[in-house]
Amino acid sequence: MNQRIQLASIDDQRNAEAREAVRQRISWPANLTPANVTYHSRGHALIIGASDTVEAAARALQGSGLASLTLLTVGSNEAAAPLPEPTSPDADSPDAMPQGHAQPLVRHALSTAQRDALRISGHLGAFEVHIDDGGNLLNLARAFIDRDHFDVVLDLSVHPVMATELPPPGYVLLDWTDVDRRRDAVDAVAELVGEFDKPRYFQVNSDLCAHSASGNTGCTRCLDVCPADAISSHQGRIESQIEIDPYLCQGVGSCTSACPTGAIEFRLPDTRRQQDTLSTWLAAYREAGGQAPVLRFITHDAQDAEQAAGITPAGHVLDIPLEELGAAGHDQWLTALASGAAEVRIQAHPEMPPRLSAFLADQVSQAQTLLTALGHDPARVQLLAVGDAEARDALPMLTPLTDQPLTLNEPNKRARLNIVLARLAELGAPSGQRHAMPQGAAYGSIQVDSDACTLCHACVSSCPTPALSSGGKVPSLNFREADCVQCGLCEQACPEDAITLMPGFLAAETRETRQVCHEEAPFECIGCGKPFATASTVANIKAKLADHPYFAGDAMLRLEMCEDCRVKDVWKTMIRDPDAQLRI
Repeated sequence: MNQRIQLASIDDQRNAEAREAVRQRISWPANLTPANVTYHSRGHALIIGASDTVEAAARALQGSGLASLTLLTVGSNEAAAPLPEPTSPDADSPDAMPQGHAQPLVRHALSTAQRDALRISGHLGAFEVHIDDGGNLLNLARAFIDRDHFDVVLDLSVHPVMATELPPPGYVLLDWTDVDRRRDAVDAVAELVGEFDKPRYFQVNSDLCAHSASGNTGCTRCLDVCPADAISSHQGRIESQIEIDPYLCQGVGSCTSACPTGAIEFRLPDTRRQQDTLSTWLAAYREAGGQAPVLRFITHDAQDAEQAAGITPAGHVLDIPLEELGAAGHDQWLTALASGAAEVRIQAHPEMPPRLSAFLADQVSQAQTLLTALGHDPARVQLLAVGDAEARDALPMLTPLTDQPLTLNEPNKRARLNIVLARLAELGAPSGQRHAMPQGAAYGSIQVDSDACTLCHACVSSCPTPALSSGGKVPSLNFREADCVQCGLCEQACPEDAITLMPGFLAAETRETRQVCHEEAPFECIGCGKPFATASTVANIKAKLADHPYFAGDAMLRLEMCEDCRVKDVWKTMIRDPDAQLRI
């Protein structure tokens, strides 16, 4: 199916008309999520940096409507000036704003040691600023302006206090020497007073999450890829749960694309609607006479910037507008190919945080590895550099894999992905081999040591997907590789260390079938003959309880009985010897 395209047969005008027909007929899913996260800012601003730039910024913000300005300048290694007691600045204080100023002004020079001990957390309207003095936290907002927190932070430091790749709302980073950006940044700070709403971008379904089970920690993919550090693992009484701070979250979307089970769902729009619309768009494009469609995933902002600059992509390029590029991962790109796109291109933009760039590169690598394993050209998925107009508009080298629409009739993310992979396998030539995937990819198998496994099924109860299951009438452990997300919870839960993860994508039909990893004949109760366990389980329990006084002598035989016969035997013993229990 990797046929070379005949360039002479491509009519760009007809493709452009087909693209416009798609846009007129089918709208891309809109953001219908109401704004339900509200920031409250009273305008108490903190400015951090070298004294000259901080003073210049303070002058620029004079009369801007901010409630107060607190200036923290970095001093030398000399002894730090004593920090004030928690109180509001007095009008006669030397730190107060000169007469005629609308805003109270507080100045304080930090020593290098104090600057290194400075800690900032929070978001617009609720920035907690402390100096960590050997474990004793001094609240600077309380000390300087008699409040619990600052509302806005303007950081002019060479090395920002908050090292987050994507700073929280209200934390403005600025290089004061950047004259072009200086005025916009100052205006942005001055406008951060009042109430501000934004959507709650994601929702978490803990029942699908593969992060934790039975006190063990498994998948951490969402934690690893969030550039805003908005995701945390919250330790409960037994298990940990993933939590997303809606005030820090900025809708990058990489967490939902990295989540292998669909536990984190993007709502602007949700993944299922995006996937369904991809297939619908491609079908409509073909019906309108379009040829060799290329889907380009691009952010709304980047698309608007191109339109403002008068840039129109070639007719065969259909733009998929996203809130952020992380909102679509390799599962959606492969969906496009399985639905009839000739190629998928992901348009990078200049403001991408490093962690998002790394995530997209990893997703492209995963997509290309899967395509190779299934017998397709990996170049069908490409990451476009910023401003690369030639690569953006280039005709695809190969024809589409199919002209048939793809129906995804499963609600579960992993099940939908398996439908896509099955379609690509039908359209290609799977190698039949296991292919190494990028580290952390959610593909792989497990290896079970039959000599060690006792079929206790602790792994089954810990598995967050249908990958592992117990047998029916015959005690067994069964495994379906297509459902395995390589979270490692089964490996950690196994008390016998009998399970080992085997990462990699198996390009064979056996990936879709359930395999028996280990099975044993059932152990029959010596009292009634009812099967109730396996021989290895009974032997293991007997070995561990051999020295327990409760099972001394003939009582050891109770371990070979079912639960009913065991209770009966205990009562019979008590009838014969009422004091037997007291001698244990």
